[in-house]
Amino acid sequence: GPPGAVAAEAERSKRLEGDTMRIGMIGLGGMGAYMVRRLIEDGYECVAYDKSVKAVRAAAAVGAIGASSTADLIERLPAPRTIWIMVPAAAVDEVIDHLRPQLAAGDILVDGGNSHYSDDIRRADALRADGVHYLDVGTSRGVLGVVQGYCLMVGGDLDTFETLEPIFGTLSPGGRVAERRAAPRPARAAGSAPRAGQRHGAANEDALAMASMGYLYCGPSGAGHFVKMVLNGIEYGVMAAYAEGLSVLQGADAGLCEPRKSADAKSEPLEHPRLFQYRLDIAAITEVWRHGSIISSKLLDLMARALVADPSLSGYSSQVSDSGEERWAVQAAIEMGVPAHVLSAALYARFAARGKAEFADKAFGAMRLGFGGQGER
Repeated sequence: GPPGAVAAEAERSKRLEGDTMRIGMIGLGGMGAYMVRRLIEDGYECVAYDKSVKAVRAAAAVGAIGASSTADLIERLPAPRTIWIMVPAAAVDEVIDHLRPQLAAGDILVDGGNSHYSDDIRRADALRADGVHYLDVGTSRGVLGVVQGYCLMVGGDLDTFETLEPIFGTLSPGGRVAERRAAPRPARAAGSAPRAGQRHGAANEDALAMASMGYLYCGPSGAGHFVKMVLNGIEYGVMAAYAEGLSVLQGADAGLCEPRKSADAKSEPLEHPRLFQYRLDIAAITEVWRHGSIISSKLLDLMARALVADPSLSGYSSQVSDSGEERWAVQAAIEMGVPAHVLSAALYARFAARGKAEFADKAFGAMRLGFGGQGER
């Protein structure tokens, strides 16, 4: 095969034979700390750094090598270094700026956070001039990943991806090193890129086999975070659909609760109250949906669990934030001219939940009062 592929396979073989690989992790929030634990449990050595001394101590308590600074972290890593950055998107450039003067050709930086894909392209180009490799990794599953593994979507240079493939295997749900020794992955055909994006013809078997393990090489720089961005957009849409559906179920007792109103009421009364006299056990309904229904999902599992603990959801706020990735997904759809009705509606629902529609609602009321003499002040 090509020299890069041979080198990557040699690295992978060394890892599977039991050689210890040392990785740097910068950012020990929820996901970073759990990734360190999962890597250590699979035999890796991790040098861990965070601005929080408490977080570094917690990582050291589970077997990591604590670092006092990014410079200290670099000193503790053998060349060529592998450094995984797990910080908020707004902080990634600052971290790279601190690292860059001490990096050497052959080092690999991984951004496992939620950066915009255009930033990945810019960073990869800049680091390439120094001989430093850069991978963008969209990471899904949150804090559950320490036990179940993470879904990883990777963008960047293919040879670099193959060098770190053992790490992705450890972090993904598809089995750790000991399990993969018993059933090694078939050799990839020479020159074949395990890409997901084939518009025509048969699906790429290498890509499908990899995806079934829970990680995937998606394409060049930015592709990993682009795919993760769209995943988050779909997540918003699915969550909105569940929320609206459950709200309809909750309102199914309207015929029991709402007295018939007079003709001059502010809203139309129920025309057929007898049709809406169901007091439904929504917690039990979400639970039965989890078992065998076409809409069963991880999100539904979380919803069912929340309803069992708090059937009226009284302990939750109606204000829901957005991470920013949904905005990026909608913006990308606009730029490409791709209809994304549900993704857009779900984003606007988040805005409305934070009171952003309050002035618009008042404007509706003002106009209704003005032309119809009905409304509220």
